[in-house]
Amino acid sequence: MKVQVQSVHFDADQKLLDFIQHRLDKLDHFYDRITDGEVIMRLNNKDGIANKTVEIKLMVPGSTLFSTEDAASFEAAADAAVEALKRQISKYKEKQLNLH
Repeated sequence: MKVQVQSVHFDADQKLLDFIQHRLDKLDHFYDRITDGEVIMRLNNKDGIANKTVEIKLMVPGSTLFSTEDAASFEAAADAAVEALKRQISKYKEKQLNLH
């Protein structure tokens, strides 16, 4: 899967980029027709610990799946967003099976 990663107002190190790519590659096990994805990481101005936001958009045939999560680290936010996308993928697949 081709993934485009953007980091807003900071430079993401290669370790973080590899981590996110690895997590997204695991989604191919659930649905192999994901065409590409976009990841946007940003530091938000919220008070408190959860000031890192990860937004993930996945393009699948006929639809776009989207998840955004806040957490104390980008890794935790990416994990939570990928978990949410797993649920969305299974719902999307179920809908596709019911259509045929």
